[in-house]
Amino acid sequence: MNKLWRGIAIFVFGGVLGTGIGVALGLFIFPYVFPPPAAAEQLAAAEHAKLVASGTFIHANPSDPVHYGKGRVSVYEHTVFLEPDFEVGPGPAFHVYLVPKASIRSTSDVKDLMFVDLGGLRAFKGSQRYPIPAGVNLKDYQSVIIWCERFGVLISPADLRTAMAAR
Repeated sequence: MNKLWRGIAIFVFGGVLGTGIGVALGLFIFPYVFPPPAAAEQLAAAEHAKLVASGTFIHANPSDPVHYGKGRVSVYEHTVFLEPDFEVGPGPAFHVYLVPKASIRSTSDVKDLMFVDLGGLRAFKGSQRYPIPAGVNLKDYQSVIIWCERFGVLISPADLRTAMAAR
C-alpha cells in the first residue's frame, strides 16, 4: 500500500512540475514561434512638418543575442514614429518609453527615472505611431527606448538628436 501512495505522489509531482515548466517555456517561446505581422502605419501629412527629434535604435549589449534593436525613430510634436526599418528581437510585453536621459546602455540606467510609457509595442518590425500624452515637454526627453515590462529589461535604446542638430 505504501508503494501505491509513493507512486501516486511521484506521478502528481511530476505532472505539476512538467506542467509548470511547459507553461513557462511556452510563454517564453511563443513570441518567437508566432510573432505578430510587421506593422505598416503611416503619418498624416500635417505631422511630417513638425519634426522635433530623431534617433537610431542600437543593440545596447552585443553579447546578448536575444535583446536587440535597429532602425530609426522620429519624434514629432504629438507622435513618436518608429520608421519602416525598425526591428527588435521578439519577446513578451515590450513597451515604448520616452526617457529623460541620454546614452542609456543598460537596464540599470533606466532604474529610478521618471519615463513616459507610450504604450505596448504592436509589432517587432515595421512602422508604428505612438501618440505623446498632452503636457509632455519633449525638450526634457533625450531617448526613446524599447523596454520589456514583464522582465524589467532594456531591449534597445535610441538617443535623440534635435531636428536642428540633425540637419
